[in-house]
Amino acid sequence: MRLVLTLVMCLGLAMPAFAAGKVQVYILAGQSNMQGQGVVDFDHPEYYTGGKGILNNVMKNPGMAERYSHIKDAMGKYVVRDDVFVRHVTKEETKIGGLSVGFTSYPGKHHIGPEFQFGHLLGDATKQPVLLIKTAWGGKSIYKDFRPPSSGGQVGPYYVQMLEEIEQALSAMKDEFPQIGKNYELAGFVWFQGWNDMFDKEALTQYEDNLVNLVSDVRTALGTEDLPVIIGETGNMGEDAGDNMKQIRLAQKSAADKLSNAVFVKTTSFARPKEESPNVGHGHHWFGNAESYFLIGDAMGNAMIKLKRLRN
Repeated sequence: MRLVLTLVMCLGLAMPAFAAGKVQVYILAGQSNMQGQGVVDFDHPEYYTGGKGILNNVMKNPGMAERYSHIKDAMGKYVVRDDVFVRHVTKEETKIGGLSVGFTSYPGKHHIGPEFQFGHLLGDATKQPVLLIKTAWGGKSIYKDFRPPSSGGQVGPYYVQMLEEIEQALSAMKDEFPQIGKNYELAGFVWFQGWNDMFDKEALTQYEDNLVNLVSDVRTALGTEDLPVIIGETGNMGEDAGDNMKQIRLAQKSAADKLSNAVFVKTTSFARPKEESPNVGHGHHWFGNAESYFLIGDAMGNAMIKLKRLRN
């Protein structure tokens, strides 16, 4: 499907030819579920339930095989795209490269997040190269950690760091991804967060307003007042969620309704039982089920394509 960039360079072959236009930059922000917790290949019988719900196995489901057919090449290796790129700063390193498995906060290539299928879809729908800037941290609330300036009080340190990472990524693009050029367009913002605001009454009450303020302030800070925005639902636990989570979901939808050029993406139907997943004790992380994260990215990607009226 696509040649791996490093192979192209090593063999001295022609660089990929892109259509004239600016690099399409998407910002993927939030907390641990945006970082990505979907397990790719760990299958220890005790610690990972023998591989139930991991990417290597869910893609073998006959009913889903066609949907996953683009993620591996003819040799059975996970595709590394040469037209979609990812930058994600973790505690250990700055991960950069062509879209594939492994662009999460964990070392190695053993997990995926929403960026995985989101990037595949946007790459297929866009003639120009795509850059995904992931900026996410686990265990963070909008109420405190991502608190935007318009909400008053002390601006959240992770709101500040998010903008700093975006600026750093854009400044470094010509050096880190020389093959795609230096001209870019901020094409979209995807937000996937909400868990930590559920456990504080004031945070829960303020969530809708804080989310509206965050999106508005990010747009202003980036100079893109009509930046397309996707807000992903906190859909963990599916329809059996508690009242606090249901309140967060309503706030997320209401925030999207209040904002211009924004779409709320439901995710509850992507929750899978813990018995069919690798991390049975991690309900806050969708039990590590790779199909959940694949489908979340799929829904977000299709929503962005529709919002931007891109070809599909």
